[in-house]
Amino acid sequence: MKRKTTSLLLALALLFLPLFALNEESDLHHLQAKGSIIIGYTVYAPMNYTDENGVFTGFDTELAIKVSEVLGLTPEFVEINWETKEIELAAKTIDCIWNGLTIDEERKANMEITIPYVKNAQVVVMKAGNAYESTASLEGKTVVAEAGSAGEKTVQSDPGLQKAEYVSKEVQTACLMEVSAGTADAAVLDLTLANAMIGEGTDYAGLVIVDRLAVEDYGVAFRKGSDAAEAVNQAFRQLKEEGYLEELAEKYGLDLAL
Repeated sequence: MKRKTTSLLLALALLFLPLFALNEESDLHHLQAKGSIIIGYTVYAPMNYTDENGVFTGFDTELAIKVSEVLGLTPEFVEINWETKEIELAAKTIDCIWNGLTIDEERKANMEITIPYVKNAQVVVMKAGNAYESTASLEGKTVVAEAGSAGEKTVQSDPGLQKAEYVSKEVQTACLMEVSAGTADAAVLDLTLANAMIGEGTDYAGLVIVDRLAVEDYGVAFRKGSDAAEAVNQAFRQLKEEGYLEELAEKYGLDLAL
């Protein structure tokens, strides 16, 4: 009974929310009018990726499809350059960034971000057996991270990593390739991706996590002032009560933030 009540309240909220917008430029109204939502993403397992059977899937992929269904929208996934994600969002080539986006104060000031839905951390990945005590151990060594990512911000802000030779890469998977090939000593990237991509049974079985540097939350980003963010929040809460979020998080080995 509680689920039915929640679903009814969400349906009513979504029906009347456009009427309470400050003007007719309501982002949610725009999405509802066109019947679709363009989702910007990068290849980032386990959030958005193509599996061994050629199926585009992942935690964020499945969640975005489910939330779009709740909102009565058709999701359209568009691969973007992570370094220019804010530009693409502002230019309206995409409607949102839904791809393991770390919430921070700078992003909150420039974009409308949903409530946190998944917990993450920045981790240091190296070859198994390599000496490591702290980030100070990497002084003078080559460290890689994805350009424009939380990993890059961690490298730039951590006193030990600031003394390393930093090289930015276009995607996080390229960082793992560099460490595996020995062209980089360490990579700083998301725990969610590291858990999915390294260790026994993966292409990077020789890589291990040697340190966790920061705990963070993921959110979905819309243009500043967008009322669509609150609509997604309501959908998150409904899916949480229905047990869908827990099941999906367990499937992909992730920790929920709500």
